[in-house]
Amino acid sequence: MVTTTPRVGVLALQGDVREHVRVLTDLGAEVTRIRRPEELAAVDGLVLPGGESSVIDKLSRAFGMREPVREAIADGMPVYGTCAGLILLADRITDGIEGQQTFGGLDVTVRRNAFGSQVDSFEVDLDIPALGGSPVHAVFIRAPLVEQSGEGVERLATLDDGRVVAVRQGSLLGTSFHPEVTGEHRFHALFLDMVRERVR
Repeated sequence: MVTTTPRVGVLALQGDVREHVRVLTDLGAEVTRIRRPEELAAVDGLVLPGGESSVIDKLSRAFGMREPVREAIADGMPVYGTCAGLILLADRITDGIEGQQTFGGLDVTVRRNAFGSQVDSFEVDLDIPALGGSPVHAVFIRAPLVEQSGEGVERLATLDDGRVVAVRQGSLLGTSFHPEVTGEHRFHALFLDMVRERVR
């Protein structure tokens, strides 16, 4: 059976772009750093990296990327957002800065910096049945939290107290934490499977 090499992009306006590129490349994907609409049009999936969600929002508008990304999401392009990327995928945010916008698509309400500032960063092992195998070692850095989710949203991971930190809805995947910085590849592999499924 011939397996098509997934063509995916990482939105490269701000944030930990390099880490995502490395993981996706290690998994056999053809990866492009995306800054312009024509680059987005040439890929079959997109990663929204961690970083500063309000900055990525402003730059996406400055670079003419906001509407193309929104249209790609509406058209069913698989998109994976980590940390700030999860905020950008959310339909609703709390504690956003004045005028902050998202790309939307995920029927969730996300709180920015839900766990506090950089000094409140922490690590924890999460059992994630959808991924199978050993627990996921998750790193939370100024992380958001999914406070509410619609009926069509699958809750993939929760903390011990029940707070939701990973979700999936259709072709959209989001995590509050950063698998790309811990050598954890299973979320990216799941994302690439979603891409392959769409282009098959």
